[in-house]
Amino acid sequence: MTIQSTVSDIVTGNGKAKSDSPEERLRQRGEYLQQWLRLRPDLGEESAWLKAIRDRATASVKTLAVPSTRDEEWRFTDLSGLLQVRFQPSSEKPPTLGFEAIQPFILPEAASSRLVFVNGQYDPALSAVDDLPDGVIVTSLAAGATLLSNLPTYLAQQQGAEETFTALNTASLTDGALVWVEKNQAIASPIQILYVSTATQPTIDHPRTLVVAEAGSQLTLVEAYVAIYDGIYFTDPVTEIWLDANAEVNHTRIQHDSDTAFHIGKTAVSQAQDSRYTCNAVSLGAKLSRHNLEVYHTGEQTETTLNGLTIIDGEQVADTHSTIAYSHPHGSSNQIHKCIVDDRAHAVFNGKVFVPKAAQLTDAKQLSSNLLLSPKARVDTKPQLEITADNVKCTHGATVSQLDSDEVFYLQSRGIDEDSARKLLTYAFAYEVIREIPVASLREKLAAIVRTQQA
Repeated sequence: MTIQSTVSDIVTGNGKAKSDSPEERLRQRGEYLQQWLRLRPDLGEESAWLKAIRDRATASVKTLAVPSTRDEEWRFTDLSGLLQVRFQPSSEKPPTLGFEAIQPFILPEAASSRLVFVNGQYDPALSAVDDLPDGVIVTSLAAGATLLSNLPTYLAQQQGAEETFTALNTASLTDGALVWVEKNQAIASPIQILYVSTATQPTIDHPRTLVVAEAGSQLTLVEAYVAIYDGIYFTDPVTEIWLDANAEVNHTRIQHDSDTAFHIGKTAVSQAQDSRYTCNAVSLGAKLSRHNLEVYHTGEQTETTLNGLTIIDGEQVADTHSTIAYSHPHGSSNQIHKCIVDDRAHAVFNGKVFVPKAAQLTDAKQLSSNLLLSPKARVDTKPQLEITADNVKCTHGATVSQLDSDEVFYLQSRGIDEDSARKLLTYAFAYEVIREIPVASLREKLAAIVRTQQA
């Protein structure tokens, strides 16, 4: 019996092969994960510094399995569709793209601070990093390894490295994006990292991004995943962000993959004392997507702001799992996650905030707000606080609603037709998150996308 023939019985835990024991289903899901591992690119001799990192992750992957809906963290997100695709190895050399192919995705504000990866491979011809200020490194990980001897101190060192898809990414690592800002450097222009897929056949890519903001530095980062063609592919990205004392990072993450693609990504953030981190995460594309956003506070007086927006329709599935873990006093966080769900689409949000006894005087706010535009649209939302400290101010909440008929009627009474009134209210719901994005051209692009999707 082949893995492919039994895949529909493997992942959901509700498979047809009722005679299979739970142990057998787990073994089969583990075997399928090994099949993905065998598709990874080989390391060249010049990348020997990565071998120890990959070997550790490979050993971890061999003990893991693809999650199923029997796993609590995945019970609302069924991966059976992903496992029914027979993936192929990526081509060793991605196709050559002209600048005109990626121009619609380029931010004019990042004209001299842009990294472009095509099918997971760095494309220096499409990148622009020649006019960076002193003390700022924006390059590939392979090039960065020759400039920074302490790169292994940060790469693949974030908590949560043992999670299945994170370990798979690390075990498949050959190169990636590196942003390193030295002490007390402030970058006025944003840094754009653009991951472009040109897949026309089912392939897997493992994009990797490492960001290190040294003490007192400031930067704005835009990380985007886009597609040239409407192909079936699987993107398994991992982004690690390290903020030293008093550093500030404003991070915008855009997921706009092909509507037939799969995207399962991780963002892991470590915040030292007095650091400030903002993430604006927007999910628009992919047939099935998931973003695991994990923020670890490792010092006092840290500030975290998480703004999330998911807009899906058709039969899309979009899952956001976030974690904010405090470990010191006087920390604060403010999280708002919004979902707009139409047709038969399904959105999932699970936001965890951990406040242990050592994290006294924590101020944490969390809100999940969801708008259903269709009777068959679905959302599963679970804001979650786990608090053992006794001197904190923490709140959380969730709302699931449809458009307010009174608000629609009010706009109609002012001469706006019903369809336009509904679109206007939906746009206003989304714009509360979009307006927080610090790059003007990107705000305008996202606003246009929202208006188009509601047309």
